[in-house]
Amino acid sequence: MKYVAFDVETPNSQNRRMSAVGVTLLDETGITGNFSFLVNPETHFDPFNISLTGITPAMVKSSPTFPQLWEEMEPLLSGRTLLAHNAPFDLGVLSKCLADYGISWGPLVPYLCTCRMSRKLLPQLPNHRLNTLADYFDIPLRHHEADSDSQACGEIFLRHVRSGADPAPFLRLYDLERRRTLPRGRWA
Repeated sequence: MKYVAFDVETPNSQNRRMSAVGVTLLDETGITGNFSFLVNPETHFDPFNISLTGITPAMVKSSPTFPQLWEEMEPLLSGRTLLAHNAPFDLGVLSKCLADYGISWGPLVPYLCTCRMSRKLLPQLPNHRLNTLADYFDIPLRHHEADSDSQACGEIFLRHVRSGADPAPFLRLYDLERRRTLPRGRWA
C-alpha cells in the first residue's frame, strides 16, 4: 500500500495554477511524511482566494514556480496512488499546471477520492466536506491550508481502511491529458 494524499490551493477562479500544495505520504503503517509548499503561480490573485486561503502575492513572490517545485514534488507522487478530497478538482489543477508549463507526466494516474469514498461508507453524515469528516473522525484541521488538508485527507482514508473498507472499488484512473476520469469499464 503506497499512497500520497495531496491538496492544492489556487490563486484565482481559473484553477490553472497553484499557490500552495500539501503532500502527505502514507503506507500500511500510517502517515510517513508531510510536506508543504508555497508556489509562485505567476498569475493574478482573486480577493476571494486570498480570503479563503490566506495566501497573498507577497507571500509567494520568492517561492518556486511550479516547474521548479515539480522537480521536488514528482518523486513524492510517482509510483503511488494519489488521494485527494474532491479529487477531480485537485487533479484538474495539477493537469492544467503540467500542461501550461509543458511538463509531461502520466498520462494516466491512479487515484482515490476520499469524498466519494466517504459518501458511500458514511451516508448518514449531513455532507461529506473535508471539515465535516475531520470533525466526525476528530482529526485536527486548519481548513484551506494545503498541508493540513492533505494530512486530513490521508487520515480519513486510513480511518476507512482500518475500519475494514476495501479501497479497490474506489480506485479510478485520471487522464491528465484529457483532464477526466476514465470510465471504470475501460481499464478495470
